[in-house]
Amino acid sequence: MASRKDSKGRVLYSGECERKNGYYIYQYNDFNGDRRTTYAKDLPELRQKKKKIIRDIEDRIDIFSSDKITLNQMFDKYMEGKIDLRKSSLYAYKTRYDAHVRDSIGKKKLSDIKYSDMKNFYISCLKKGLTLGTISNIHIIVNPIFKMAVRDNIIRTSPTEGVLVELKKYDKTEKSKRHALTKEQQMIFMGYIAKKEEWGNWKRLFTVLLGTGMRIGELMGLTWNDVNFVKRTININHQLIYLRKFGFHIENPKSLAGVREIPMLSVVCEALKEELQEQKAIGFSEQIIDGYSRFVFYNSNKKCFCTQMINDIIKQIYTSYNNEELESAKKENREPVLIPHFSSHHLRHTFCTRFCENESNLKVIQEIMGHSSIKTTMDIYAEATIERKQMSFDNLEKQMKIF
Repeated sequence: MASRKDSKGRVLYSGECERKNGYYIYQYNDFNGDRRTTYAKDLPELRQKKKKIIRDIEDRIDIFSSDKITLNQMFDKYMEGKIDLRKSSLYAYKTRYDAHVRDSIGKKKLSDIKYSDMKNFYISCLKKGLTLGTISNIHIIVNPIFKMAVRDNIIRTSPTEGVLVELKKYDKTEKSKRHALTKEQQMIFMGYIAKKEEWGNWKRLFTVLLGTGMRIGELMGLTWNDVNFVKRTININHQLIYLRKFGFHIENPKSLAGVREIPMLSVVCEALKEELQEQKAIGFSEQIIDGYSRFVFYNSNKKCFCTQMINDIIKQIYTSYNNEELESAKKENREPVLIPHFSSHHLRHTFCTRFCENESNLKVIQEIMGHSSIKTTMDIYAEATIERKQMSFDNLEKQMKIF
């Protein structure tokens, strides 16, 4: 049987064909047995595509899907399968993806996204002012999407593998680390609240935060049923989350380790008893959220606080103090003692630091804090005990002679 040839006299193999318009096509059956066709402007280009197609079929890669499915479509498919994701996490995933990915690289087909594309995408995010931490959060979302595409035989390898390691060399921003308030700063902050009438109502809330190390969502969701004055313990078994589109709702703690009992310090116990007596007189919270009621802390409308409001109040308090301190220091011709910027989570970190300064059993600290990883506890402990280590060596130097 005579060989088929193209218009230039080149032999055409099985599945290859030259069309009247000069384009070349290759017809084949994919690994599912479906008939497919690919096109090229000339024969060498067609055969390059053909070589890749044959390899994909041998490796059972669904090249047809990868040429059709965009990253956005794969993300939507991925999110449909996240039935165990908490509502707040689901909201955070979608919000972050829509803000940074959907209208950019998310529109590209999976087969067109290479390692260099992801690297350049992350670099462009850095140039827009996003921190490496924010980009890492984006990576946490898109990396599993590509891994799912690999498992589904849509692409051969993930273009995100190793890209964050490469990206770190491009990140010129200074890494900020959350620090606890010093003992002096803590005392100034609480003392200022106590002496200022406009902030006095917040003293009990901040006493409980600083005296328990609760996460802000755990504190906002705290109900009187969770407070045991007989055992002097606080039972942490849920948290209150506020989402802009969904409002308030109750979730389980951040991890299984978050379910715990926290013993009450005397100052915390007294603050909660005072709060309870006042509410017996003025009335309890009237809000019911997912079956939970009688929340310990609420606003003037007897509704729950959201985290942002607490952080706004903290900023107002330390700003007011700093302004007064700057004026006083100027009049008294001395250096001002200022309170740095901090948020509600810094108060949790501050409690943990004070705890570490007085407790050497890391397991106890981990359980009280509800840390899922002992590494988190160890990192705070290491930072908190630096000064104690130096003091220890100062004492050692007085007692120990080497020669």
